[in-house]
Amino acid sequence: MSTLHDLNGATIAFDLDGTLVDTAPDLVGALNIILAQESLPPLPFDEVRLMVGRGARALLERGFAAAGAPLDAQQAPALVQRFIDVYLARIADESAPFPGVVEVLTDLKAAGAKLVVCTNKLTNLSVALLDAMALSPFFEAVIGADLAPAAKPDGRHVAAAVAAVGGDVSRAVMIGDSVNDALGARNAGVPGVLVSFGYTEDPVETLGADLVIHSFLDVPNACITLLTSCPAPNTGL
Repeated sequence: MSTLHDLNGATIAFDLDGTLVDTAPDLVGALNIILAQESLPPLPFDEVRLMVGRGARALLERGFAAAGAPLDAQQAPALVQRFIDVYLARIADESAPFPGVVEVLTDLKAAGAKLVVCTNKLTNLSVALLDAMALSPFFEAVIGADLAPAAKPDGRHVAAAVAAVGGDVSRAVMIGDSVNDALGARNAGVPGVLVSFGYTEDPVETLGADLVIHSFLDVPNACITLLTSCPAPNTGL
């Protein structure tokens, strides 16, 4: 019978926004502050929530387009920096770990799994968020897009996260919520699990994950299933 002990020495890479932490409230708030500063109307929460998870510039591009003013390429770098500053100041005002996250991470770490964050968010923002959520002690490394050769869905991002904790892609799993996570895992030769409660516009079952789960509490069993009974997918690296 498979148990948590089967995950001893395995690497489990986690996306951040929409997977570990419900960050949408603070990201939506920061975006609407920037829109107001640019004399643009605020966007509804449910609309912006589905824009989250692709990085700051992508969020601004989609947000400005939805507000009726496409982001000017020349102004974009300054607006991105201003957005980051606004977001950092409120990074944990309303954000919270999803139900079950602390319990599951505690169990995985106790079982000897190597835990790493693999996110398209900037590393400094990711670390600040994890610190504020008291989640940093669970992770051996945080690999944001700025520390990887390329961002997800490029498999090198997932591979870099696994390597950062001394892991091997042959005994690793990627947990995320988006097509970028599913493709990033597949392109790295790593099985991928998607949660259904994250930030994706398309049905999560259509995104190409090896497994879809509906509660974070299902993460351990999903990892055990994939690492003990399924070969890793072919790598695109």
